[in-house]
Amino acid sequence: MIGLCNLKSRGARLFFTFSGAALLVTRSTMAVIGVDLGGTKVSAAAFSEDGRLLDRAIERLEGRKGSEVSDLIVQMAARFIDEQTRCGEVIKAVGVSVPGIYYASTGRVWAPNIPGWDDFPLHDTMTSALGNDLPVHIASDRACYILGEAWQGEARGCRDAIFLSVGTGIGAGIMAGGEVLRGHHDIAGAIGWLALDRNFRPEYKTYGCFEYHASGDGLARVARDLLESRNEYRSAWRHVKSEALTAKDLFEAYERGDPLATEVLEEAITFWGMAVANLVSLFNPEMIIMGGGVFGPAARFLDRIREEASRWAQPISMREVKITVTRLGGDAGLYGAAFHSLRALHQS
Repeated sequence: MIGLCNLKSRGARLFFTFSGAALLVTRSTMAVIGVDLGGTKVSAAAFSEDGRLLDRAIERLEGRKGSEVSDLIVQMAARFIDEQTRCGEVIKAVGVSVPGIYYASTGRVWAPNIPGWDDFPLHDTMTSALGNDLPVHIASDRACYILGEAWQGEARGCRDAIFLSVGTGIGAGIMAGGEVLRGHHDIAGAIGWLALDRNFRPEYKTYGCFEYHASGDGLARVARDLLESRNEYRSAWRHVKSEALTAKDLFEAYERGDPLATEVLEEAITFWGMAVANLVSLFNPEMIIMGGGVFGPAARFLDRIREEASRWAQPISMREVKITVTRLGGDAGLYGAAFHSLRALHQS
């Protein structure tokens, strides 16, 4: 954690007694906890009602699975509750962002990157551990991304905005009329499965067409395919094991003018632009925010992506939409989880 109470952020006042001893007096205020669960780590933070980050912590999963992961989340939340109570903050709710699907009707989670979370009862597990008096609100990471940006990021004041997350996979948090679209089975926004290639390939059943070609893992996958099929690329990459190739390697090689990296990223720009065009034409958003680990280094291509999208999109909607990069970076899900719980409190 960052440390003990941040006096300035809490409006605390420091007095001195007649004996010279310091006495800390704090004003009790409301706070919420946000938890962002990823495939390799858990980030958690306490937030004031007006969006100030009060304290935060990060823990690596280190091979944890099943209930071991939920135990870690509960332990982190419990530490924050204890710490913030001592600092005069009253924790009113916990929000959790999960990397997969949260089924609101059952309180269960499907998270393919976490072993044992094919149908995990996260809501009941956390409520049982933290107590029924502390509401726990869970949402998919893509929903939390757009909620975070709407609360404290680029989309403040927007009612129609989309967060396009390009990382290991691809997903979209879609806000329409001020509400996040979740779909009939809470799966809305799984746009890695956008059909952007005319010829279907069996691999698309697992990853989706868009994700296969243009996610972080997809960039490396396309590069490996080219190395296997194109002799002219192999000599420049002979010192790199193809199975160890990463998107980071490709961005670095692109800076050097490498032909393989250039071909892979030029194709990805086309896919990103086509996806943006489809989102613009379908939802007529005020803003599309690009985020995830790939944006990042791919932020340099924003003008190219807009140019490609303009070829395909509904022209009036395209002229009006703003395309930008996340202001919150990797913390969008953390802020969004907290805001999700805060909104639920005010709506109850």
